[in-house]
Amino acid sequence: MSDRNFLFVLGSSRSGGNSEILARKAAEQLPPSTGQTWIDLSEHRLPEFEDLRHDSDHVRPREGATALLLDATLAATDVVIVSPLYWYSVSTPTKRYLDHWSGWLRTPGVDFKDTLGGRTLWGVTALAHTEEVVADPLVGTLNNSAAYLGMRFGGVLLGNGSKPGDVLTDTAALTRAKTFFAGDAPLARFAYEQD
Repeated sequence: MSDRNFLFVLGSSRSGGNSEILARKAAEQLPPSTGQTWIDLSEHRLPEFEDLRHDSDHVRPREGATALLLDATLAATDVVIVSPLYWYSVSTPTKRYLDHWSGWLRTPGVDFKDTLGGRTLWGVTALAHTEEVVADPLVGTLNNSAAYLGMRFGGVLLGNGSKPGDVLTDTAALTRAKTFFAGDAPLARFAYEQD
């Protein structure tokens, strides 16, 4: 794993929230030689995504949050979406980041789909509900995004917590965090492709 570079994209509106705490617990298990880049979307705000696909090509961003996130995404072998469960899916800043992937797919010279193909997408989320099945829409969003790009999908590490720090009492989630990044992630598949 020493040649891997993990990008942790923090999508919470609260710094140090339960999703981030759980992600950091999982990241502690990575070998010291594994690269880690942490980008907080509340500190590096992306502009609203503008769909230009029928009008003109997107231009490769050279500065600001968009350039930072594009370059970090292209450099990562593993992209980890760290988002609390908001209305049963990813947070608004996280969704905006994923929306920008659509533009990066159509940016000349970036080769976004070919570059991310074969790399791994992971998720980490905290939810206030005790039934984890309510996070299925979030899991589906990430799985389908990975499947579209030909990425591997390592799944979503789920933890329970509402108030800051609550996830630290979820012993099952903390146990799963210890081995979350250890396994080989399978190639993502859409539900209709699965046996």
